[in-house]
Amino acid sequence: MNSVFRGLLRHPSGRIGAFIVLAYILIAIAAWLGLTPYDPLQQFRIERLQGPSATHWMGTDMFGRDVLSRLMIGIGQSFFVAFLSVGIATVAGTILGLTAAWVGRLWDGFVMRLMDVLLAFPAILLALLFITVVGPGTSTSILAIAFVYTPIFTRVVRGPALSIKARDFVDAARTFGSSTSYILSRHLMLNLVAPLTVQITLALAWSLLTESGLSFLGLGTQPPDSSLGLMLSDSINLMEMAPWLLIFPGLTVMLGILGFNLLGDAMRDLLDPRMQRTVA
Repeated sequence: MNSVFRGLLRHPSGRIGAFIVLAYILIAIAAWLGLTPYDPLQQFRIERLQGPSATHWMGTDMFGRDVLSRLMIGIGQSFFVAFLSVGIATVAGTILGLTAAWVGRLWDGFVMRLMDVLLAFPAILLALLFITVVGPGTSTSILAIAFVYTPIFTRVVRGPALSIKARDFVDAARTFGSSTSYILSRHLMLNLVAPLTVQITLALAWSLLTESGLSFLGLGTQPPDSSLGLMLSDSINLMEMAPWLLIFPGLTVMLGILGFNLLGDAMRDLLDPRMQRTVA
């Protein structure tokens, strides 16, 4: 772990990506602790649609609310949805992929054909279908994004698990009477940490984009709560009059996705043995 961390600091993309992600996490924590410049719901009616100034660094919105404060809350909300949804997808996909590879036969065929059907739909369309059935809201968007990305994790886990299952050390563990749970946890899972880590990092970028898209369409986080996509949606009719309402949330989404992508690329280079010599 220490070698990976040191390698991440030496990796150009890794340094930038880690800095962006860490900065966003710190901003989210500060927002949850109430360390925003103003109350995100406080309305300064006299200062409505005021541009960036020394009082309001990122201006105010149509209700006179401080954009910076709402942006900090929005980062926390969007990151909460992204991390939780990817966490659920990781657990569900890992269980399905491991059991499919280990059990094989009918169960493997059933699971993978089901994953193929889900992967045939565009991610945003499948999420919209899920929310249409269940209803809009933050919790629904978390489940929708997890539902969409579970097939990806299932495939990421199943392929390497099939290869590891056929290795000699797994046969030796069976010969010595090791239980199935022991083999799955100590032999298969430990060898799946690298591809899972890379996939989790990249999935966080996709889930952040998906959450912003759902909130933009009014199907994710609901007012008066704030999220990056909801702030973008509120700025549509005011783009010419108050461009800062679009610019700051848009740049925040872009930088967040860029940070996760750069971090994912660096983790792939560091954890892939074929790339380690090139990175060094």
